[in-house]
Amino acid sequence: MLLVANRGEIALRIVRSAAELGLDTVAVYAEDDAGSPHVAAATRAVALPGSGPAAYLDQQALIRIARDTGCGLVHPGYGFVSENADFAEACAFAGLTFVGPDADALRIFGDKRSARAVAERLQVPVVPATESDGSDAMRDFLAGHRDGIVVKARAGGGGRGMRVVREVADLADAHRSAAAEARAAFGDGTLYAEALVTRARHVEVQVAAAPDRAGGICAIALGDRDCSVQRRHQKLVEIAPAPALTDDLRRGLHTAAARICAGTRYRGVATVEFLVRGDDFVFLEVNPRIQVEHTVTEEVTGIDLVAVQIAIARGAPIDVLDLPPGITADQDGVSGVPAGARGVAVQARINAETLRADGRTVPSAGTLTAFTPPSGPGIRVDTYGRPGLEVSARYDSLLAKVIAHVRGGNETAAFRKLDAALGEFVVGGIATTVESIRKILSDSEFRSGPVWTTWLGERLADFVGPDDEPPAYAPELHAGEHAVRAEMVGTVVETAAEGDTVPAGAPVVVLDAMKMQHALTAPATATVTRILARPGQTVHP
Repeated sequence: MLLVANRGEIALRIVRSAAELGLDTVAVYAEDDAGSPHVAAATRAVALPGSGPAAYLDQQALIRIARDTGCGLVHPGYGFVSENADFAEACAFAGLTFVGPDADALRIFGDKRSARAVAERLQVPVVPATESDGSDAMRDFLAGHRDGIVVKARAGGGGRGMRVVREVADLADAHRSAAAEARAAFGDGTLYAEALVTRARHVEVQVAAAPDRAGGICAIALGDRDCSVQRRHQKLVEIAPAPALTDDLRRGLHTAAARICAGTRYRGVATVEFLVRGDDFVFLEVNPRIQVEHTVTEEVTGIDLVAVQIAIARGAPIDVLDLPPGITADQDGVSGVPAGARGVAVQARINAETLRADGRTVPSAGTLTAFTPPSGPGIRVDTYGRPGLEVSARYDSLLAKVIAHVRGGNETAAFRKLDAALGEFVVGGIATTVESIRKILSDSEFRSGPVWTTWLGERLADFVGPDDEPPAYAPELHAGEHAVRAEMVGTVVETAAEGDTVPAGAPVVVLDAMKMQHALTAPATATVTRILARPGQTVHP
């Protein structure tokens, strides 16, 4: 039996792969998530105490349910407890097998600074970074990097707890908001800063690592993908294999990724992320779990990566996993050639949100009144959507992943195929990113590519409509007062104090929605006269 310690589309995906392996599954669900399709898809479902994301983070409840239902395996998916070393350790102590790397590996790669140290030890190039998380150290670091810096959370991933800073005046606010977001998402607000690498691509290498017959660890680089179409460090479109890489550059990326995993005796699947500019690359981080974008690698390699995860967790050695040849690394060295891809795959993330021309995202929530995903040869949709489903603003905004695969090596054909599929996607009741992504896929600069990580932010106004007009409703205002309006359903995290003078562009209210923090700023220098919503209160547009 396998416990699926997650929700949404990844929970459904794990249930289906486990079923193909002949494994029964147990789903868990929060009080406000009982209608989610993963509950009915599993062999059995058990309610978690509480509601919202906190329910899925309840480690003791997850372990208790696994033991009570006779599960020997626990698959965390991505997000929630997937990178929590304490949870992996607690599973082992309880006699459960965590489907992922061991706690030591999670601790190494869960701290981006220690992951950098591994890369440096193995002679993989890294981005210059600070040694301290203090704002003074970051101020000095910024002075030495004219292009700017990236303030980053040491823990977690997914773009949370990251802020780009180019001016000293913006550093204090970036430091505060990044720490708060990281603390809320990962329970750790510790930061560091890296030099900003401009006009660089985000390229990932998929690795699988397992014991060999001699008792060592062998890591195989299975393929690569380009994830450069991002906004606020959140990926929207992914392509496999990564286009426009020379053979030498691709081999260098695969070699570095395999070396990092073998050099840490990693077991499981991992994604090693790099920034690529020209023919050079630098290491970013390791994600020690399944990824949202793993689908495109699966399509071009024919590998079920979730099944590989489960097999490795159950003790399968590397030579029985039926993996393609490619760059391999063990304690004795690196060998092989990069694995060949069969065709091109492109994924679009369909989120329950809309994009604004100023770079903001506005989460959407409500009931799906209609939901008809596209289909046909070479089209794959991973989703938990269905008509009547209540989409909550309390959870991540990802609603569906639509993947188009073409057998030839033509990226443009894949873009067209995906665009046509998105044109057939019917979603009613909530706003989504479908139309914005269709505009991206049809863009001549994107198609001629490759584009860089800040490209979407620089061009965002071309892919979104005009900002929505503010709602007609307003509280009763006194003479000279103006209300700061919420543009989304969210929970108030903090507010300015009554009597504070807030400069133009500074935060007045910070909301938490879809596991990200969103600042509502003052349009001009203003004095706060009244607080209409307090921290912990849910507000609506």
